[in-house]
Amino acid sequence: MAADIRVSIDRGGTFCDVIAHVDGREPLIFKLLSEDPANYPDAPTEAIRRVLEAVEGKPIPMGEKLDGSRIASCRIGTTVATNALLEHKGERFAFLTTKGFKDVCVIGDQSRPKLFDLSIRKATALHSAVVEVDERIVPADYDLNPTPLEKDAALSSSSSDASVSRAGDLVRTASGELIRILRRPDPDTIRAQLRAVRDQGYTSLAICFMHAYLHPAHEDLVASIARSPEFGFSFVTTSAATSPTIKFLNRSTSTCSEAYLYPVIRRYVDSFHSGFRVPPRRVDFMCSDGGLKAASKFRGNEALLSGPAGGVVGIARSCHDPEDGTPVIGFDMGGTSTDVSRYDGKYDYLTETSIAGRTITVPMLNIATVAAGGGSILFARNGLLAVGPESAGAHPGPACYRKGGPLTVTDANLFLGRLVPSSFPSIFGPDADAPLDTAVVEQKFAELAAGFNAQTSQSLTPHDVALGFLDVANETMSRPIRNATEARGFAPENHHLVSFGGAGGQHACDIADKLGIRRILIHKFSSLLSAYGIAQAELQHEALEPYGRKLDAGAAAHVAERLAALKARVGAELRAQGAGEESVVFDESLVLRYFGTDTNLTVSRPEDGDYAARFEATHLREFAFSMKRDIVIESIKVRGTGSAGARIQEASALKELAANAQVPAPASAEKQTVYIDGAWHETGVYRLDDVPKGVVIPGPALLIDQTQTIFVSPTFRAYILSSHVLLEKLSHPSPSDALAAPAPDLSSPTTSEPVDPIQLSVFAHRFMAIAEQMGTTLQRTSISTSIKERLDFSCAIFSPSGKLVANAPHIPIHLGSMQFAIQAQHRLWEGKLQPGDVLLTNHPQWGGTHLPDLTVVTPVFVDSDSSPADGAAPGAKKSPSTSPPAATTPTSAARASPP
Repeated sequence: MAADIRVSIDRGGTFCDVIAHVDGREPLIFKLLSEDPANYPDAPTEAIRRVLEAVEGKPIPMGEKLDGSRIASCRIGTTVATNALLEHKGERFAFLTTKGFKDVCVIGDQSRPKLFDLSIRKATALHSAVVEVDERIVPADYDLNPTPLEKDAALSSSSSDASVSRAGDLVRTASGELIRILRRPDPDTIRAQLRAVRDQGYTSLAICFMHAYLHPAHEDLVASIARSPEFGFSFVTTSAATSPTIKFLNRSTSTCSEAYLYPVIRRYVDSFHSGFRVPPRRVDFMCSDGGLKAASKFRGNEALLSGPAGGVVGIARSCHDPEDGTPVIGFDMGGTSTDVSRYDGKYDYLTETSIAGRTITVPMLNIATVAAGGGSILFARNGLLAVGPESAGAHPGPACYRKGGPLTVTDANLFLGRLVPSSFPSIFGPDADAPLDTAVVEQKFAELAAGFNAQTSQSLTPHDVALGFLDVANETMSRPIRNATEARGFAPENHHLVSFGGAGGQHACDIADKLGIRRILIHKFSSLLSAYGIAQAELQHEALEPYGRKLDAGAAAHVAERLAALKARVGAELRAQGAGEESVVFDESLVLRYFGTDTNLTVSRPEDGDYAARFEATHLREFAFSMKRDIVIESIKVRGTGSAGARIQEASALKELAANAQVPAPASAEKQTVYIDGAWHETGVYRLDDVPKGVVIPGPALLIDQTQTIFVSPTFRAYILSSHVLLEKLSHPSPSDALAAPAPDLSSPTTSEPVDPIQLSVFAHRFMAIAEQMGTTLQRTSISTSIKERLDFSCAIFSPSGKLVANAPHIPIHLGSMQFAIQAQHRLWEGKLQPGDVLLTNHPQWGGTHLPDLTVVTPVFVDSDSSPADGAAPGAKKSPSTSPPAATTPTSAARASPP
């Protein structure tokens, strides 16, 4: 009997990565273009054709319907939904909403995320038509109500049965909250409105009513009429089914995006199946939350980040050792952007994301993206070095591609010897038959260095400038890692770095150095790790239910009852998709917040069951404070995971390293000079396919395989293992060395020494990152809608004399006057401030603008032993030192406009 085939496919924006497993054979891996209409209509179908050809050893003509009977499972991550949203190629649909709120998606939240862009394009609403439905429900009570409702007494005088409720009746919802029904939708009016919509040619509807997450009966009534044979709309989605959470705007945009994308997904799934005369025995699609969904259950919003989610699963399955317990940071560097994620034994989820200017509420893995990659363009502007965000793309690509492209990060690596030109095929130039062009790169860097030296009165060599660009690029890519760790109270040096993506290996050592990380793991499939993660993924399903009660002993029994009901729903859904009964496991969690706030934190069930203690510890770690307030259960949710096939067994790299003796590497027959720290170093070049397992290679070295180049810096050594390359730091400066340095005298800065423009560029990124973290923390902890949603605030860092050092891209009106407020407070309080002091000012004579615009000034001190007296970044801990402050470092300040 022929062995089964298991195929995993990640269809990205440029390439489609494929891994096929067949029992008894080495995995089959390859890439093909995601779009190549001249040769094939669909990349995943073409990938399976090539797999079948290779496994069965016989040609299969293109266009012939495939026999998928040997394919036990086919798993696909796709960008179809993302592309449809970005390119405005979704389904035309009508939006039904509560009367008086027809423009909710057009108005949005009034935030201005790109304040300094000169050409701003506001995201258009997705719907093509709006229908206002005359219905309305309102909550009967709310947090901080000065006259809270006596709920039981109120219910006794009102019908508790929603099916017979009259106008003004109170209804207790499943969450325990009370709502008041003001107007119920009239079925006859609804039919007339739906008939008019259908006559205009609409087949897809999005329905979102006010407060429907609490009481979906009105949405369900309209949806049942729309689905009836009288109308037969092919797709009807409701907000209660799509996104049963508070926030009307986000529910509206999420419901609209589902109506816009789901028909596209269904057509794609049907088209994929049409390529087979015998379909694969199982077809699953990767979702944004890192789980699989059966093709028949796959929906639009779930598909938006399926590819990057595969990468997170890949690092979790291939590089995290549960017994060692060290959390890992995923560093996925591609051509135009870099994705960053964190895994500590549990996946880190978000509930909402912004794509193409629209906030969409859907469970997804927490993946941060920065616009810096191998194709990011290099600029020298205003005496500083800048990398991106513009990218050279695939066409024309970097300058070395021979298509007239600009200098990029890839060119800098090539110029400095960190890429081996002979390892690249001759596929460049207009005729795709030439090698990489090193001469044009040398010429362009010489021209750029000359211009930069003229700007800065420096005498830097072209190689120094190229190395400076790499330093700036590495700092740019380190920012989201710091945001994923330091900004949330985690020390980056307590992690392992997992590098993947086509360009990650060239920068991994430098990134680790910046973050203090001592170990880097690079999987043998690192350039296809998203496809590998899809191969390792499992079926998942999440159910969420709003709640709205205080977390106390009285709620415990009811919470347990609702969790049990959700577990039953999730388990039934997973079993319907083919999960084995015994394989299903559940993760129960509560979404909690302090009473009177809306900063929600998701807390998984602690081992001791004490949700309150875990919530307070998490809040303290992330925001550096806790509150003496009641804790409210915003919602409850259950995530279920179930297996639908054999999991690939992955050996632990750390166990293999500990168990096996390491053999010194033989001298490399191939050498190349690499520019490192201002000098050229002869560096060995190793082809990984020719290096036996168990070999240790000291840096500097270049490791090459078919899909990537790994640069091992002089301070690292590489261990060649069965499935990984493990890079380990040889040594690092002792913390005591840094503490022994004399405290800098910041009180009277001098200008006699010339400024290093490269270091200035790097520190500009570092200070801006701190200001951005300040803004993120302010936004997340704010109660004011103006601050939390409209982003009406500014954060910046100032020198001891009150001069602006760096600011985040926030409201200009605040930034323009904030330094005058700082300088005035500095004069008033000079010599009087102590660690922990915070100033609050709105005086119009001292930089105040509107009366409610408050400037918060926080001085940060440097102790005499050079250790910080208080954290400059959110979540940082105080120094154990008790010595008095010796000098003041840059002051941080924030200004916000409450409503």
